[in-house]
Amino acid sequence: MAVSANQMTTVGHFIDGQHVPATSDNVQDIYNPATGQVSGQLQLANQDDINKAVAAARQAAESWSQVSLTKRTKVLFSMRELLVKHTDEIAAILTAEHGKVLDDAKGEVGRALEAVEFSCGIVEHLKGEYSPQIATEIDTYSFRQPLGVVAGITPFNFPVMVPMWMAPMAIATGNTFILKPSERDPSAPMRLAELWREADLPDGVFNVLQGDKLAVDGLLQHPDVDGISFVGSTPIAKYVYENGIANGKRVQALGGAKNHSVVMPDADIDQAADVLNTAAFGAAGERCMAISVAVAVGDAADELAEKLRERANRVVVSEGTNPDADMGPLITPQAKERVERIIGEAADDGCTLMTDGRDFLVKGNEEGFFVGPTVIDNVKTDMSAYKEEIFGPVLVIMRVASLEEAIQLVNSNPYGNGTSIFTSSGSAARKYQRDIKVGMVGVNIPIPVPVAWHSFGGWNDSLFGDLHVNGPDAVQFYTRNKVVTQRWPEPEHDVNASFSFPTHE
Repeated sequence: MAVSANQMTTVGHFIDGQHVPATSDNVQDIYNPATGQVSGQLQLANQDDINKAVAAARQAAESWSQVSLTKRTKVLFSMRELLVKHTDEIAAILTAEHGKVLDDAKGEVGRALEAVEFSCGIVEHLKGEYSPQIATEIDTYSFRQPLGVVAGITPFNFPVMVPMWMAPMAIATGNTFILKPSERDPSAPMRLAELWREADLPDGVFNVLQGDKLAVDGLLQHPDVDGISFVGSTPIAKYVYENGIANGKRVQALGGAKNHSVVMPDADIDQAADVLNTAAFGAAGERCMAISVAVAVGDAADELAEKLRERANRVVVSEGTNPDADMGPLITPQAKERVERIIGEAADDGCTLMTDGRDFLVKGNEEGFFVGPTVIDNVKTDMSAYKEEIFGPVLVIMRVASLEEAIQLVNSNPYGNGTSIFTSSGSAARKYQRDIKVGMVGVNIPIPVPVAWHSFGGWNDSLFGDLHVNGPDAVQFYTRNKVVTQRWPEPEHDVNASFSFPTHE
């Protein structure tokens, strides 16, 4: 279901194994952010559409939860092969609606593949515990069962990877899934739905509900939705968590980020500058794990700032299908306006603009939503360039005197998603990774996104709920534990019934 620049498309829902048009006339434009042109229209859900999606998922849950692990795994293996086969196609869809360059889009599909591969081992992950003879002729064992109907509310920046951090594990553990993707790039999730069907997933197990706040609230309030997974900004994450919990649902809600990378004087400054450049400006900075703050310690500051300036000026900014492009546009004109506002405020605050990406034009795509790579030095904690989650190609440099001051700076920030340190000292690295109050830490690695065999999630205002997404935490989130204590007495055997509280003897 690729979006063509020459053909307008209409994107609806995918419910009970079928493409379903919306029952309302509420539509929203879909843009190609590199050209600034409308490429399609999205049909937004009303309450009837929400009810249809939930009803289909609820009905499918009754049978899917009873399907053997062997048959579920077969579907997952098929889905894995289909993702491999269609990687280029899916990447093209991502580039057309998100704007990220093709290589980056293929990398996103690769990360989605990891999650599917982890889910293929669900038989191992659902093993229970068994305690024989805990009392005379009595055994106790536990096993995990699915919640039922679960929903994923996912962001625009990873319209394939984040849904696939949720859906494969939810499906593998016996749940049915409703995906509410971002309104900004909805076509790739629809292609995923088609591939799930091609992988022989039964109708109703994976559904896509297009929509805005009405759809989100509908899922949060619907009595037949048992769990909600969310990734997005912190204010919305908090809203989803509080409202979901109030409606009796299990909720995990991942929020925003302000990821710091600490560069020590003993680090390889060239290597640090190289990778920070890619970590800050890849995908135009529209990553929740993008490095947006370089914390330069002591004598590292001047050299690091100059090297970051040099590398930012070499970044090739273009539309995503250009094979030479390093970075594409932002997702909307509003995002472009916001990023440029924050750059202007930094200049007004007296910061040093090492590079300035405002008013950046790409020849042939002058109407695209482009902002050039921007490096801002001498930023302070009370400035908007530091306080706001910019979500654009902006890297700010903070200067501190010591590792202890760097740790204090990071720990004082309300977010706690990801962080990293560049150093040649094992002692400094160990101190940093133990003292920092952040969920994911890199040592000489700028973006510490764990592989799917480890769960993804932050601390503080970057996470609402107890469990992270993907990996082992997902097994716990999408299932409930059940403990059985059993005894099989012989016929007519005295069971020594008692009114006292049972003891294990």
